[in-house]
Order: sequence, then C-alpha cells, then structure tokens
Amino acid sequence: MLAQPAGTPVEAARAARGGPVLRVEGATLQYKTHRHLVTATYRVGFDVFAADRFILLGPSGCGKSTLLKAIAGFVKPVEGSISLHDRVVDRPGPDRMMVFQEFDQLLPWKTVRANVAFPMVASRKYGRREALERADHYIGLVNLGKFADTYPHQLSGGMKQRVAIARAMAMEPDILLMDEPFASLDALTRRKMQDELLSLWHQVRCTIVFVTHSIEEAILLGNRILVLSPHPGRVRALLETRRGADGLVPSEDFRALREEIQQMLFGENIVQEGAGI
Repeated sequence: MLAQPAGTPVEAARAARGGPVLRVEGATLQYKTHRHLVTATYRVGFDVFAADRFILLGPSGCGKSTLLKAIAGFVKPVEGSISLHDRVVDRPGPDRMMVFQEFDQLLPWKTVRANVAFPMVASRKYGRREALERADHYIGLVNLGKFADTYPHQLSGGMKQRVAIARAMAMEPDILLMDEPFASLDALTRRKMQDELLSLWHQVRCTIVFVTHSIEEAILLGNRILVLSPHPGRVRALLETRRGADGLVPSEDFRALREEIQQMLFGENIVQEGAGI
C-alpha cells in the first residue's frame, strides 16, 4: 500500500513539485529619500515554486515594487534574505527578467526584433543569429509577427508591453518579474493583455511574480496571492485560487475571494474597484 502524503491537498501538491525556485525569508527592505529612511517591507517571507503565477497584492506604498526590485537584485535586504535555487540574490542577473509599467522600456532606435534580441546578444547567452531566431519565435507567441520590423513609436501601448514580455521571456529566465505591467493601459486593452498573458503562460509555463494593487487582476491572473498590509508591507495572508477545468476561477469563488481580500485590506472602509479590470 502506497503511503499517503501528509498535510492538506495543497501541501501535498506543493511537495510534489519539489523545493521552491525563490525563497524570501524575513526580508526587511528600506530605501532613502532626500529626507527620510523609509521601511518599505518588514520581515516578509514566502516561497515561489516552478510555474507559479505568484501575485504580490496590496495598497500603494506597501513595498510591492521594492520587493520586486529586491528579487531582481537591485535592493539588498537590511534583514532577512532572498535566494534563488538556494543561491543568495546579491546582484541583478539574466535569470531574473523584469517587465515594467512604463511604455518607454524599449530602445526607440531598434526594431521590435532587435529589441527582443538585444539582451540575448548583450549577455552573450546566444549568438546573434540564434538570438534573432529566438526573437522571431517569441514575437510570434505574443502575436506581433507582422510588426517585427517596426519601431516602438509605431506601436500602441499594449503592443509595446507585448514586446517587453517577449523580450523577457526570450531569455528563458528562472523567474519573470512583472511590475504592474498593464496599469497604464485603458480598461479594454488591459483585460485583453491579461487574457493574453494567461494564454502565453499555458504555452511556456514560466514562473511569474506579478505586482498589482487590483484585487480583480490578482484573482484573474494568480494561482497564489500574497496579500500585504499597508506601509510598511507585512504579510497579511497567502491565498490560493481554486480554478475549474477551464483554468478560470468559478464566479462564486471569485466573488467570495474578492470580498475576503477587500475585508482584509480595507475592513469597514471597503472601496469597490473599477469594473473594467
């Protein structure tokens, strides 16, 4: 008789996929302004596993973006540690690629193809010919094959974000870090980009850490959601989304989880988010 896994079904499933890709342990992060030393997060800890769509959710100022920058290696914890595959993160590296909110993250003098190929060539991970071939492949995955020879100023905001995602994914990083990449888009384009990101994830099964302050976006995109308190960010809860056979969160579960998170973050002062998320 086979031994049964201990713990809850969630714990059993987690054990089956092995150890974490990313581990954040008791991370306190600070940064300086011209007047103050700001504590962005206080003793935050969590694990991210392979193929997670892991969401960092919380109100503005809770340290979400600072935490993402620390995972990327741009900010060092003053307390605690961050490790990737059991190696302490102490600097940026091509094993962690970021997609930012801003539309101007592309090189304006390079075509879409050249933008996507650039980090592969610059890091010497691939030769120029192979980098261009891989660039075309990932440009195709984000449905921009017809625009490979165009320049950023000829693209819409959503198209620019697709290029940024293709560029990051082409490097095949251990983790794709996304800092509110759809926040500056109009509501319809934002929803389309969310659907396209899910579709892309189903094709490549990459590991994503995604920052948002939208509860709806967190539930729609994430399989695991870390809820952070207002400044300084502390862990309020780590939630797992239950999805149906179609990969979507059933509407009743969606509403219940949204209300739970709203109550957690706002208590009696609940503010409904826009419907076009």
